[in-house]
Amino acid sequence: MKIEPYLWGFNGRCEEAIEFYKTTLGAEVQMMMRFGESPEKCEGGGPPPPDDKIMHSSIKIGDSVLMLSDGQCTEGTTGSKFNGLSLSLNPATEADANRIFNALKEGGEIGMPLGKTFWSPCFGMVTDRFGVAWMINVLP
Repeated sequence: MKIEPYLWGFNGRCEEAIEFYKTTLGAEVQMMMRFGESPEKCEGGGPPPPDDKIMHSSIKIGDSVLMLSDGQCTEGTTGSKFNGLSLSLNPATEADANRIFNALKEGGEIGMPLGKTFWSPCFGMVTDRFGVAWMINVLP
C-alpha cells in the first residue's frame, strides 16, 4: 500500500500548474481528463465546471505520483490555498535544491530560506504561485 497525494482545487489553474511542474520538476503527465471528456456529467451544488478544465490528472515526479484537479472551479481563478499540507521533495544535490527552490518561489512565497539545518545540509520551505507548499530537503 502507498499514499499518493491528490491536490484538488486549483480553481481553473490546474493545467497551468502541470506545465509549471513539468518545467520546474521534470514532471511527466501520466493521465489527464477534462470535465468535458467525462462519460458522466458532474453533479453537485452550483454550476458545472467548464468543460476545458481538468477533472483528473496524474503526474510523475521522480519516483512519486501526484494527482491534481481543478475541483469544482467555484473559487474563481486566482489560485488556491492548500492549508495544512506540504509536499516534501528530496533533490539529490544542493545545486538541484537551489534550482528547484528558486523556480518554485517565482510568484510564490518563501516560508524558510534554503540553508543548513541540524538534519540537512540544505533545507527550505516555499509556497508556489498555485498555493502548494513545498519542503525542499537534501538528505545527508
